[in-house]
Amino acid sequence: MVEFSYSQTAGTMIFEQYYLECLSQASYLIGDKSSGKAIVIDPRRDISPYLDTAELHGLSIEWILETHFHADFVSGHLELAKKTKANIGLSSEANAEFDFTALDNGHLIQLGDITCEVLHTPGHTPESMCVVVTDKSNGEDPWAIFTGDTMFIGDVGRPDLLVSINRSAKELASELYDSIHNVIMALPDETLVFPGHGAGSSCGKNLSTATSSTIGDQRKSNYAVQATDRETFIKLVLEDQSPPPKYFSHDASLNQKVRPLYDESDILTPITLEDVPREAVFLDTRSPEEYAMGHIKNSINVGLAGRYAEFVGSLISFETPIAIVANPSEENEARMRLARVGLDNVIGYIPDLYNLLALSTTNTLQSSRITCFETKSLLEKYSNLQIVDVRNKSEISDSGSIDNSTPIPLSQLHNSLHKLHTENPIIVYCASGYRSSIASSWLRHKGFSDVSELIGGFPAWKLCEATTKD
Repeated sequence: MVEFSYSQTAGTMIFEQYYLECLSQASYLIGDKSSGKAIVIDPRRDISPYLDTAELHGLSIEWILETHFHADFVSGHLELAKKTKANIGLSSEANAEFDFTALDNGHLIQLGDITCEVLHTPGHTPESMCVVVTDKSNGEDPWAIFTGDTMFIGDVGRPDLLVSINRSAKELASELYDSIHNVIMALPDETLVFPGHGAGSSCGKNLSTATSSTIGDQRKSNYAVQATDRETFIKLVLEDQSPPPKYFSHDASLNQKVRPLYDESDILTPITLEDVPREAVFLDTRSPEEYAMGHIKNSINVGLAGRYAEFVGSLISFETPIAIVANPSEENEARMRLARVGLDNVIGYIPDLYNLLALSTTNTLQSSRITCFETKSLLEKYSNLQIVDVRNKSEISDSGSIDNSTPIPLSQLHNSLHKLHTENPIIVYCASGYRSSIASSWLRHKGFSDVSELIGGFPAWKLCEATTKD
């Protein structure tokens, strides 16, 4: 699991940014040493990092602020509230099943010398809000704004996600225009900007790899901020948005409900093949190379090294029981990362995997992986060969694709099977081999028997093409 945090202690303030690269998701703790009070903004479901920071600095977490109902992960507000007894704060435009404090526009939360002001910023969702933090021990000007998904570094939140009822994308985009230009950009240029997501998130289309910026820098570099005309802004923000992952609407709904709590201390139970019900999925979290050498029949490969939870949530339904197949000591991490997107139906893990693969030959298979030269030969030999490109639209636009390949972004594979013929052979490729292993394993799971992966993906194909021409 790749994650990092950024911390700062200045004056009376204690600040920490927690960033998960696997979900491109940022959460925050702001504390005041003089009062011993703290708030947490947009917490993830595994809450131990916030508790550890609070304990380290002797802080009491008083508030849990949600900038909106997140679609890309299940928030940890319920877990953190149970542990700390903190208030959950939402915009007064929000409705939820759980107990929360409705915060009006301009509401102030005082943490000693630190003031946190709530600003309503609808557009990404109707209930979106931002939090402006001022450290009075260092002056009266705002120190930072925590923008959630209203504004990112280089982008703004997409208004077209299906997380609100009876609100059109254009209507929300118009509200987003006002929130950006009349609220956020009204702050001083020196104000720091801390967003809810970075590059890789499906909550926007042009997110920077940077995890912070300033209002002044965004004024100069953010394409949406520079669109000062409302109609131009709406057009720019809505065009070329990729389809959202399958699980987004589920998570947005779940974040409004009373739901089972996730307990990090729970240890996953070992189970045998015979214990796994027929409707369950074997989820193999090893690398594509390890998976290809030998795996449980009909298992789906989504490696932990990539955007694991996002891809699992795009392919496996929330009702499906999941049996984890992992390298030793990685099974609990695999479960925890699924919990972050609300996939809680994990029934256990398969122990002694490599002994099982060696001894149970009737239940194990190897993947078909072929080179670009072999692919060329097969294309010449078989007219019914299907080449499937599971990269995103932007990747294909930037670098091209194999002639006559069928583009199906991995996140949309679940609803695109009608584009493929089960009786014809398939070769799947991506940019490296990670997504093609996911796609090929899932296709085999769905009954496509003759599926291979292109080793090295499209870069290998381009090199092969250049070598052939030379």
